[in-house]
Amino acid sequence: MVFLSPGVKFDLDTIKKYDTPAPRYTSYPPATELREGFTASDFETAIAASNQRKSPLSLYFHIPFCQSACYFCGCNTVISSNKKIAEPYVENLVREIKNTSASIDTDRKVLQIHWGGGTPNYLERAQVELLWKNITHCFSIDPQAEISIEINPRYIDKDYIFFLRDIGFNRISFGIQDFNPQVQAAINRVQPEEMLFNVMDWIKAAKFESVNVDLIYGLPYQTLQTFRETIKKTVELDPDRIVVFNFAYIPWLKPAQKNIPQEALPQPQEKLEILKMTIEELTNSQYAFIGMDHFAKSTDELAIAQRDRTLQRNFQGYTTHAETELFGFGATSISMLKDAYFQNYKQLKDYYQAVAKDILPISKGIKLTQNDIIRRDVIMGIMSHFQLYKQDINNKYHINFDEYFSSELQALQPLEADGLVSVSKNHIQITDVGRLLVRNIAVVFDTHYQTRDKQFSRAI
Repeated sequence: MVFLSPGVKFDLDTIKKYDTPAPRYTSYPPATELREGFTASDFETAIAASNQRKSPLSLYFHIPFCQSACYFCGCNTVISSNKKIAEPYVENLVREIKNTSASIDTDRKVLQIHWGGGTPNYLERAQVELLWKNITHCFSIDPQAEISIEINPRYIDKDYIFFLRDIGFNRISFGIQDFNPQVQAAINRVQPEEMLFNVMDWIKAAKFESVNVDLIYGLPYQTLQTFRETIKKTVELDPDRIVVFNFAYIPWLKPAQKNIPQEALPQPQEKLEILKMTIEELTNSQYAFIGMDHFAKSTDELAIAQRDRTLQRNFQGYTTHAETELFGFGATSISMLKDAYFQNYKQLKDYYQAVAKDILPISKGIKLTQNDIIRRDVIMGIMSHFQLYKQDINNKYHINFDEYFSSELQALQPLEADGLVSVSKNHIQITDVGRLLVRNIAVVFDTHYQTRDKQFSRAI
């Protein structure tokens, strides 16, 4: 067992034992539970109930386009070098914003906005301005709102970055994946070191309030030493947040991954050593281990929210505003209300057809039961805070935790014996060993898991 930092221990034998597929729990129930048969009318009914709760809002806008394919990518994207393909999409997205927002009370404040993709900076400035104009016209944006955007550093310049800051974005994220040229070539994502440092310099000069960068471990040709160099260079960039994703090689689901030479992927043992080194290097560089694959400076909102037990997860990962309800716009986007989730059509033609008829473009969804809602609070508490106070659940839902979850508490006993979790009369505490395997602990409370097709990435 190796102590990597305060709050994290790396026990190789335990990790190997529990390195099994499990949901990432960006929601509960996970998005895999969404089913066809839900309609725009169902969504409108859910919005009306949401208005009664008067919860503040989080908004997500999906821009699916990329100029070239990254072979590792698992996102819903449309690859085209012809940017005219975005013109009808922006027109339909504006129309969807108007149609959906008409059903949402205007006095509900927006606390978070995120543009993801794909590549949001695929859009021309005029298209960004058009979308932004409609968003600010249709919604009441809190002056202190977190407004973030993902960018691809290969297709951006200094002027575009300053333009994003001037229009209102105050947080920004970009993917590095790996600094090594051989790795970059193998995943079709070549971005020289100088480019990445220039982009970060421009972002800092534009005075963005927070910068996130993404890395991936487990890519072809990565070794312990080459990824150590990537970590060191990433720390030199000095981002506020770092996400280190585990690469899931699933070419049967993501055909672009067939371009990756499987024999060049690091072996499981080396992959674990890379993870261990990554946690050690980042935590020694003053980045707090938030959970799963997220790291943040101790002064960052994520770290503060975790300490205050206000951290939550949604379809974008960890979020600092647990009180918000999420509305998603654009193809494939997901709206996450208190008691129902809805997803838009994935295919552009289906999305366009629905919007053209002024119908909310819903393809599937799920209505949460009270049992789902209770279990969501338990799972999100475990995933976000590494602990749970039973009395909080008792008071909120008027249940007896030990009786309600009697079978789950019994199922936790082997995990407790292996040192992943500590269960007391009043409290469930994830141990320092269990933090890296928190998905395996959360899954105990997931009643959908046993009947679900387990197409999930491994926990580590």
